[in-house]
Parts: sequence; C-alpha cells; structure tokens
Amino acid sequence: MRTPLHFVDLLAAFAWVCFALAAPAATADDGRPIVVELFTSQSCSSCPPAEAYLGELAGREGIIALEFHVDYWDNLVHGADGRWKDVFSSPAHTARQRTYNHSIRGTNNVYTPQMVIGGRTEAVGSRRGNVEAAIEEIRSLDQTGPVIGITATPEDDLRVHIEGGGPNGDAGVWLIRFRQVQTTQVSAGENNGRSLTNHHAVTGIERIGSWKGGSQVFDLSGQAPGAGEGCAVIIQDDKQGPIDAAAACPKS
Repeated sequence: MRTPLHFVDLLAAFAWVCFALAAPAATADDGRPIVVELFTSQSCSSCPPAEAYLGELAGREGIIALEFHVDYWDNLVHGADGRWKDVFSSPAHTARQRTYNHSIRGTNNVYTPQMVIGGRTEAVGSRRGNVEAAIEEIRSLDQTGPVIGITATPEDDLRVHIEGGGPNGDAGVWLIRFRQVQTTQVSAGENNGRSLTNHHAVTGIERIGSWKGGSQVFDLSGQAPGAGEGCAVIIQDDKQGPIDAAAACPKS
C-alpha cells in the first residue's frame, strides 16, 4: 500500500491557475447542480481545511457536495499517537477514488484531500482556486443532459423523476446517502486531540436503476432521509465516468 500523498504536481497547479484567470463567469443555476466529491480521512492532518471548504460548498446553490472517507489511512501508525479508524471510512469509497484517478489521471495512485468535480476532473481539495476553476469549467459545458426532480411523501417515500437528454444505455441511477453534519473527537493518529466536523459524509451509495434517455420515474419506498441525514441522486455511467445529472433530496 502506498503512503497517501499530501502534494500535487506544481505544473498542474500552475495550469489550473491560468485556467481560473481565463474561465467565464458563472451562469445562474439552471437545475443542473454540479457534484463535488471530497476524498478524505479523519486520520489525515492536511484534510481538515478541505473538509471545512466542502462544508462551505455544501451550503452553496448549484452545488451538491459529498464527502467520501477512504480506508487506507485506517491502519497507518503515526508514531506515539498510534492509528485512528475513521468512523466514516469504507473500502467502497477507496475503490471509487481509485477508479476516478485511473480515468482522470491515468494512475491507480491516490492522495488526500482530493476533490473530483462533475466526475470529470480533480484538484487538491484545499486549493480553493483550483477547485473553483474546475467548477466553472464544468458549468461552462453545454448543458443538454437530463434533469432530475425528487419529491418526498408523508410516508417517507421518494419519487425520482428524470426528464430529457439523449439515450445512454450504460448510465446508472444512484442514490447516495449522507450525514448532514457530524463532529468527532479524534483520540489517535495524525489528528490526535482534534475535534473534526464533517459535512455530507457519505454513509451509503446504491444503484437504483438504469437510465436509457427520455422520461423515467423511480419510486423508492421508505427512502426519505431521517433527522440529521440527507441524500442525493446522480446519473453516472457504470464505468464511473462524467456525472450526467444530479439532484438533492428534499430536506427532512
């Protein structure tokens, strides 16, 4: 297992700065929010600034912010502070990050904190300028894909309605569940003694069906988020490529 990285290539960072200066101004939210995924760990000492930034993005209109906690930090011993098992970590989150790095960066190597924007590009999660430039890049693309609407019933059911867009037989419809906000007292590892607050920490991701273009409806019995929870629905091809559409569930 490789040691998690805390750096990014300087030339790539410089290229992002140049892009930020040339990026077009943001357009108004048109019902097509951009998904920003942070890959992080409670055992990573350089991750809290990125987690705080994700918390800001989580409150921004037109953004769906998701925090995926990886598990490769869980067994790393940090001197006398020992190791810390991240309460949100999952091997599925690590697999998701590795797949992104293979498709976006052409490598199986991973690092934290890393943000993936729209399933298309990535940046160091604590480098706000790079992330903002990537968000603007995605926003500037031709928005001709589907739109997702989600409604909840008094019986805690969800109805997911997808409209528009062309056929895409390889696309999956995914329900992602998360904790809205949770603070954890860390008692070991690199962040020993720190109080960490996580926003939109993912607790589950489930494929609820396929999207083949046009209008489709998915009824999810008893899936409305409970107190302190949230969820989102995304359309993404089954090879985990670009995210075609996304929507946040109604708040409980």
